[in-house]
Amino acid sequence: MNKIDKIEKEKVFKTGSGRPVKAVYGPEDLKDWDFNEKVGVPGEYPFTRGVHPEMYRTRTWTRRQVVGFGTALESNERNRYVIANGPTGISNDYDVPTLIGLDSDDPLAKGEVGRMGVAIDTLQDMRDLLDGIDLNKISVSQTINPPAPILLGMFVATAQERGYKLENMAGTSQNDALKEFYAQKTFVFPPKPQVRFTCDVVEYCSKNMPRWNGININGYNIRETGATAPQEMAYAFAQAVTYFEDLLARGLSIDDVAPRFSFIFQINNDFFEEIAKFRAGRRYWARMLKERFGAKDPKSWRMRMHVQTAGSTMTYQQPEVNIVRGTIQALAGACGGVQSMAVAGFDEALSIPSEKAHRLSLRTQQVIIHESGVCNTVDPLAGSYYVETLTNQIEEEIDDWMRQIDGRGGALACVESGWLEQNVSDYAHQYQMEIASKERIVVGVNEYQMENEDYDVQTFRVGEDSEREQLRRLAKVKESRDRALVEERLDGLRRTAASGANILEDVISAVKVMATEGEIINALADVVGRHKASAIV
Repeated sequence: MNKIDKIEKEKVFKTGSGRPVKAVYGPEDLKDWDFNEKVGVPGEYPFTRGVHPEMYRTRTWTRRQVVGFGTALESNERNRYVIANGPTGISNDYDVPTLIGLDSDDPLAKGEVGRMGVAIDTLQDMRDLLDGIDLNKISVSQTINPPAPILLGMFVATAQERGYKLENMAGTSQNDALKEFYAQKTFVFPPKPQVRFTCDVVEYCSKNMPRWNGININGYNIRETGATAPQEMAYAFAQAVTYFEDLLARGLSIDDVAPRFSFIFQINNDFFEEIAKFRAGRRYWARMLKERFGAKDPKSWRMRMHVQTAGSTMTYQQPEVNIVRGTIQALAGACGGVQSMAVAGFDEALSIPSEKAHRLSLRTQQVIIHESGVCNTVDPLAGSYYVETLTNQIEEEIDDWMRQIDGRGGALACVESGWLEQNVSDYAHQYQMEIASKERIVVGVNEYQMENEDYDVQTFRVGEDSEREQLRRLAKVKESRDRALVEERLDGLRRTAASGANILEDVISAVKVMATEGEIINALADVVGRHKASAIV
């Protein structure tokens, strides 16, 4: 028995998603493998090596930092701070009441207003959130899902008031309804009408906002909930299939909508697996759009993605170590050829990121761009026996999951049955058991702990004054608006929703007369109802 065989008998080596890893990879792992077919040229089908010919040599990825807390005025101040430090796009998170369609003065929102994101109730909040930001120069990402039509409506109304042309507006509405039912859990409407409203946004953007991504399929939250790397990709793709089917039934062509589909994925700690995941995902997406949907436009074949380093890997123990984790993850994103990136704040396990944490996250990306050398060449790990083998394996596993989902009636049916949620929960449980048994080491958590840890970490907290101020702002808007006109617009929205027509124009009309998010949600719920989750047994 040689030394390597002896080591492998004593310990099983696995990727972050549990895939066995051999000690050495070579040509025998890539039998019957055609480089030109599987890898090819950057910027060309199947886009394994990236969606642009020269990638970061001509333009680096968009640097975003996620901002959102307190009132719109407070988040606007942080947005401006972040912009001054070098990002090329902003991404706003919304508080839990906003995510589930509650106004800040709803009794169920008490104590949660502005805590986990910015509170947005009316058009006035959106005006304040974007005040002083040049929307011709900065792309805007809205991390919002069930209320996406409303938040987009507020953005459209704000842009129009300020004289911007909608066709020039660049940005993204996350707007991925299906993952809410088994990942993030901030659902509002039942799955079927929620898919319809999601696709209303995509249809509106395809006709009016050609530079705006009407949907950003969210693999990130699927992975954060506990999925493996291949599950993250496959479940996101299966959801895209469901949205495509709805949009095609409306008479749109695949090449009308697919070029503006985008994705957000997580970057976890396994450096090589994450790079292979992005390469495999691009290849699978290109093949699926070309072969399954018959897309003719190469733009439809290109999978564009924003990524964020894994918030779930940030630990409150020894929080400075999170800077190392974020750097490794961001480097994997760069080597994986992503189009946009945000690096989690090292203090995220403790609080909303502080200004210092935001600055360090941006500096991490800037060091990688300007000092690491990884941007000098495209897809630098192409041809690696290990990376190419991982890429093939992940693509095969994505394909297997897709076949299972299709066999069960598609993503919508798998959401309604709880099958997707059960799979994610099973792996999440397995992962935690591996940490508990020390089969999986997490530095500072189950190994290399320190006694009497005392770190001087600046944490950020949203005070109670923010909630009081938001309630004051909302009350002022309600007092000054024309209530009869609001009710008239909401009645029109109910009629449109009941007819099955696209709701966006009616939503925009309602927000312009200061209808609140909660009132618009309630009007739609009057027509389609609300979702109540059932237990998984």
